[in-house]
Amino acid sequence: MQEIQIVDYKDHYRHAFKSLNAYWIRKYFEMEPADLEVLDHPRENVLDKGGHIAVALWNEAPVGVCALLKMENGPFDYELAKMGVSPKAQGKGIGYALGRAIIEKAKTFEAKNIYIESNTLLKPAIRLYRKLGFAEVEGIVAPYKRCNIQMVLALGAP
Repeated sequence: MQEIQIVDYKDHYRHAFKSLNAYWIRKYFEMEPADLEVLDHPRENVLDKGGHIAVALWNEAPVGVCALLKMENGPFDYELAKMGVSPKAQGKGIGYALGRAIIEKAKTFEAKNIYIESNTLLKPAIRLYRKLGFAEVEGIVAPYKRCNIQMVLALGAP
């Protein structure tokens, strides 16, 4: 079995970025306008705004994605968002590898913190976020109807 590789997003991963996220969103929730805006235009809505997208490759095929969104307003520097792993590749540590890669990228951007919005229905995701060091916070208004938990990871001084 080939090792998992985490690579930077290139435009030829656009379909994978959208389809891996659309799969889990539609499985548990419904697509919202904010989802479509980011998933249909990742370069304009993530990369061109100072963010990053990591892609997990397994046997050279994209099986996981995760975005680091630059937050323009509020107390948080970046948001870990749009993490999706193919069902055929789950349980192989891909989510953790993507999360670590995004955290390391945020550090290179001199981020002091990273924010996450999720839903407690997604128990494996919440466990993963806690394993990565995120802790629950309250009092933030989320743009997604499905969001019922918010978490933050303090990175400290760069």
